[in-house]
Amino acid sequence: MAKELYNDICKEDIFKSVYNKYAQELNDYLYYKYGEQCSPNDKTQEAFIKLWENCKKVVLSKARGFLYTVANNMVFNDFKHQKVVLRYKQEKPKGHTNENPEFLMEKEQYLLKYQKALSKLSEEQRVAFMLNKVEGKKHQEIAEMLGVTRKVVEYRIYSAFTLLKTELENFKI
Repeated sequence: MAKELYNDICKEDIFKSVYNKYAQELNDYLYYKYGEQCSPNDKTQEAFIKLWENCKKVVLSKARGFLYTVANNMVFNDFKHQKVVLRYKQEKPKGHTNENPEFLMEKEQYLLKYQKALSKLSEEQRVAFMLNKVEGKKHQEIAEMLGVTRKVVEYRIYSAFTLLKTELENFKI
């Protein structure tokens, strides 16, 4: 007999009668307990979807309890999520860095020196160097793009490094 109860709730007409019997009651319960902010209509529908998905596991006599438990748990999960969102909204972004002003000034000066050193490179050296180091292209790709051999590209990059090392005392590959 217990086996029939498991199968009965999966029948469409039995499920429809459970829906008609408990849907408005569950919706009202959620509305009165949590208010409109928890979207009681949506939670009611989601609870019935869960009931349908688990119809083979839920006994007909326990369907009401299952619906209320599922709906309550969904509302609690929403509240937990809202608390997390609120906590992250209240955290103020870090408005400072741990770098001292001297380091920031040196960084700006070094960038200017670097740009000046790059301008001293020939166009061929600068193009090969930037394609390799900034865009991450391989030597063969650069050679195909520029219409030269791979050895020419390697030479241009190597000569660019040599010039940059002389211009920038702390430059490292």
